[in-house]
Amino acid sequence: MGQQAVTSVTPIVHGIFDPKTWTVTYVVYEKSGSACAIIDPVLDYDPKSGRTSHASADKVVAFVREQNLTVQWILETHAHADHLSAGSYLKQALGGKLAIGEHITGVQTVFAGIFNLEPSFKQDGSQFDVLLADGAQIEVGQLVGHTLFVPGHTPACVAYQFGDAVFVGDTMFMPDVGTARCDFPGGDAATLYHSVKKLLSLPPETRLFMCHDYPPTDRAIQFETTVAEQRAHNIHVHEGVTEAQFVELRNKRDATLEMPVLILPAVQINIRAGELPPKESNGVAYVKIPLNTL
Repeated sequence: MGQQAVTSVTPIVHGIFDPKTWTVTYVVYEKSGSACAIIDPVLDYDPKSGRTSHASADKVVAFVREQNLTVQWILETHAHADHLSAGSYLKQALGGKLAIGEHITGVQTVFAGIFNLEPSFKQDGSQFDVLLADGAQIEVGQLVGHTLFVPGHTPACVAYQFGDAVFVGDTMFMPDVGTARCDFPGGDAATLYHSVKKLLSLPPETRLFMCHDYPPTDRAIQFETTVAEQRAHNIHVHEGVTEAQFVELRNKRDATLEMPVLILPAVQINIRAGELPPKESNGVAYVKIPLNTL
């Protein structure tokens, strides 16, 4: 899909940073009292105790209510491996339609096999209210956005554009951090290269909002940059870096990385749209830990 025109309405973007997972949840809206969309909400999870809580999500709830916003959409950029989704919790608290890219079905199929999930687990994306195709329009009051298919980190990643603001998920990070890993099931460095180039073909003044920041020790947390800054300074994929160079760099780096701390519980919850697995006969829900698999 080629470039799409930027709408005349400039969205307000409010980022809520979760320091435990280095994740930014966004609330996108036109003005106080308007409709809004929430992007990539975080469900708190303690890996030592297995307990979930809602401190991060409740900050989103508080902001939405303070601004008198009406939630129309809760949008996931992909099935995250580094945090659990609070999508289901926020839908219950605030309403709105819960959506993700349509290729989530392939991710569900892969991980249903890896985790040997219960036979009743559906691999058709029906856990979400809407599955979004590339280019699908997203109306948030007077804001009109659309979906950008940007696979590579996972085969189902999407970004969301509202006006001059694009929420890139895990395709890339701040320029001094680079790009996302591609060594999860279905990931591919060459595919990510083309997805990043797709985003960087947008107008240079386009604002890019990161899903995470893992900053070098000499700077504070940042999660907003521009296409121009990424083209000039991204350490992995600035202008002049070829596909072959990027693939070599990305694959070498990925071979040195440990798995994210929360990948095993996170993926199991996130392919369920933030719902916990069904409770077993003792009334407790469980996540599985596959041994010697990933």
